[in-house]
Amino acid sequence: MTMHSKVLLAVTVLSATLCVTTGSRLIASGSGAAFEGVWRTVEVVVPGPNPQTFRSAATLAIFHGKHYSRVEVHAETARPVLKDPATASADELRAVWGPFVAEAGTFEVTGSNVVTMQAIVAKNPAAMINGATSVYTYQRDGDTLTLTQSRTPSGSSAVPVRITLARVE
Repeated sequence: MTMHSKVLLAVTVLSATLCVTTGSRLIASGSGAAFEGVWRTVEVVVPGPNPQTFRSAATLAIFHGKHYSRVEVHAETARPVLKDPATASADELRAVWGPFVAEAGTFEVTGSNVVTMQAIVAKNPAAMINGATSVYTYQRDGDTLTLTQSRTPSGSSAVPVRITLARVE
């Protein structure tokens, strides 16, 4: 084998390796690899005229494949325990269920750090309507994932909520 053939073969092998490695990374990033795992919500920031920040320990989000499930309590203090749900007042029910968020469904990562979520089951029935998606931009920095909402199931987010999550596993 001539020197020219050896160099050409080495360049070809190197090029093929780079293509496979780059292609694998693109496939992994397109499949939601940035989200894969179990996450705990560290902070929820709701800006606007009455801004709020929640740092509840009662949260969990799981992303696997193309599916997700999340439950969160958007309150700083523990929710009250109902003595009897059948006789609870509207205010008592709101105090218990109001800050509770729960949904599960599918997600898709597209474009430049954009994730779209479609709830299949949710505490809020409006989130389950076909085509009612939540859209977020995201940023991943090691074991921290930050989501900024650009669209709710009701429409564009005039005041985007920011959710910061920490990877549990």
